[in-house]
Amino acid sequence: MDEHQKEFDKWSTLKKEIERTSVKKFAHAREVWWCSLGINIGAEIDGKNENFERPVIVMKVYNKETLLVLPITSKEKKDKFHHRVETTQKITWVKLTQTRLISTKRLLRKIDVIGEKEFFALKTDWKNSL
Repeated sequence: MDEHQKEFDKWSTLKKEIERTSVKKFAHAREVWWCSLGINIGAEIDGKNENFERPVIVMKVYNKETLLVLPITSKEKKDKFHHRVETTQKITWVKLTQTRLISTKRLLRKIDVIGEKEFFALKTDWKNSL
């Protein structure tokens, strides 16, 4: 079995554990969370580390179980597919093309909240990229 297959198997096991959990986190738009995004296919963004996690920004809350998020990277990207965001902790780039609808069960821990002006600019760029 190759290394990539092992990662898919490990993610599959973790995903089953996440689904079984009854603990749900409550999130709001503008919040930045570490989130178990998993191992994905092709150019889809993957999570890292043992929880296959990546920071995301909450764009919209639909209900207590479902959120629309955009993943964040720390790698500088100056193109139309990324939006620069300055948080209280550091400068990051939001991946505008990787919108994800997720369960709140995937949320691990809240790490920040971006300002209203930053969020408005992000939403504008995101909507223009659709």
